[in-house]
Amino acid sequence: MLKYETIPVTPFQQNCSVVWCDQTRKAAVIDPGGEIAQIMAFVAHMDLTLEQIWITHGHLDHAAAAHALSEQAGIPIIGPEKQDQFWIDGIASQGAQYGFDVADGFVPTRWLQDGDQVTLGQETLQVIHCPGHTPGHVVFYSASAQRAFVGDVLFAGSIGRTDFPRGDHATLIHSITQKLWPLGNETVFIPGHGPESTFGRERVSNPYVGGT
Repeated sequence: MLKYETIPVTPFQQNCSVVWCDQTRKAAVIDPGGEIAQIMAFVAHMDLTLEQIWITHGHLDHAAAAHALSEQAGIPIIGPEKQDQFWIDGIASQGAQYGFDVADGFVPTRWLQDGDQVTLGQETLQVIHCPGHTPGHVVFYSASAQRAFVGDVLFAGSIGRTDFPRGDHATLIHSITQKLWPLGNETVFIPGHGPESTFGRERVSNPYVGGT
C-alpha cells in the first residue's frame, strides 16, 4: 500500500510529501522546496530507502531544493512536464530574492508527459498533465490509495493562481474539471499548501469550481 507523510517546508509552508511503498520501504519525495535536513530526518526515522524526487511544477517553493537533494542522496529528479523549464531556470535568482537557504536550477533526469507512470516499489502512480497554474504542471495519482498529489492546481476552498507568466485561468478550470473530477469524488487530494480535501467536497463547496 502507498503511504505518505506531508512535511510543510520553506517560508511559504509548502506541502512537501514523502511517499513510500509499505512493502518495500522504497520512497520518493514530492516537491522538496527546502529544509532537506527535516525531510531526511523523517526518511531515516521511518527507515525508508529514498530513491526518487518527483516535481509537480517548477515554482521555487516546490522545487528549490531538488538539485541539492538529488546530489546529496544520489537520486534522480523526475518531472515536471518540460514546459516548466523556464520556471526552473529562474529558481536561483528567485531563491536569493526570497531568502531561501538552498535554491538551484536543474534539468530533470526525466521529463514527464500526460499518461506517464512513476513506480515506487510495488506501487504505480499515474501522471496527469494539469496546466493552468504553470504550463508544465503535473499531478501524481494513486488509484489504489485513492490519493492525488496535486501541487498548486487545487486547494481546499480555492484554486491555483493564474496571474504568473504563462498561467491561464480557463486552462486551469479545464484541468480541474476534465482531469481531476473524473478521478472520483472519494479521492483525497494533497495540495501544495493547506489541508487535504476530497474532489467530491470541492465539487460542491469550492467557490471557484463548485457545481462543475
